[in-house]
Amino acid sequence: MSEQAPEGIGEAARRLWSSVVDEFELQEHERTLLVEAVRTVDLLERLDAEVRRDGPMVQSPQGLRAHPAAVESRQQRIALARLVAALRLPSGEEGDQQASARPQRRVGARGVYGIRGAV
Repeated sequence: MSEQAPEGIGEAARRLWSSVVDEFELQEHERTLLVEAVRTVDLLERLDAEVRRDGPMVQSPQGLRAHPAAVESRQQRIALARLVAALRLPSGEEGDQQASARPQRRVGARGVYGIRGAV
């Protein structure tokens, strides 16, 4: 039986949760990333509903502007992409690692960085 999804999330967020926990055994830090990812998906659904209701542009004291929910949605999509990338789940495309295998983890610093001409 799969782990219980966070309460109060919508259908798309619930599908994301199930697709990951049914397929992978997560460590605690990965579970935390997944919780934040599904909450972000849920927020994106709500923001999208506002934009669909009001339209992508709204009237403001400064004139016609992008809907604030559309602007926030853009930021949330960036956050979601980073959260999903941090989970490092395989994409499942042909030629990738086996679907059930987790990708290799990187550990430590990726290299030494310095300033040219410095000591």
